[in-house]
Amino acid sequence: MEKYNRVKRELVHKGTIINMYKDYIEVPNGNHVEWDFIGHNGAAAVIPITDDGKILLVKQWRNALDRFTIELPAGGLENVDEPMIECAARELEEETGYKSDDLEFLLSLRTTVAFCNERIDVFVARNLIKTHQHLDEDENIEIQEYDIDELLNMIRKGEMQDSKTVSAILAYKTFYL
Repeated sequence: MEKYNRVKRELVHKGTIINMYKDYIEVPNGNHVEWDFIGHNGAAAVIPITDDGKILLVKQWRNALDRFTIELPAGGLENVDEPMIECAARELEEETGYKSDDLEFLLSLRTTVAFCNERIDVFVARNLIKTHQHLDEDENIEIQEYDIDELLNMIRKGEMQDSKTVSAILAYKTFYL
């Protein structure tokens, strides 16, 4: 493969969870192009499995879609050095009101490789212990329980479209069941 050379990266907008940049790239044929780049610190998600094999998901409002979605409990790293498994454990308890000392890595995914570096590591949580939610001030989350067949049906019908949740559910079905 021929080399692409980033000549310059310019911050265009500093946001609360992302930063947007303009990258100036020299492509292999010598031409210069501008590409958008969104920088993200990373996130973790978790598939909480109840003792009877159900999966806990969260229903929450997503501004970008202007509607509620059903998805895995997840959240961003508090800083780039935070271990992903610690972020997953924190988000599990914050969003669902359950904790677990039994988290196992499932997969790592990149959400939008064309213009963003976001990485989400997904963990499976078993042996859930009921505590209580610790929601952020802007969160209003409802916990819902599903069996795997219900979730696969929702994916098939297009009712569940969140990429991390779809990928994780399919990976869980493939590798665990």
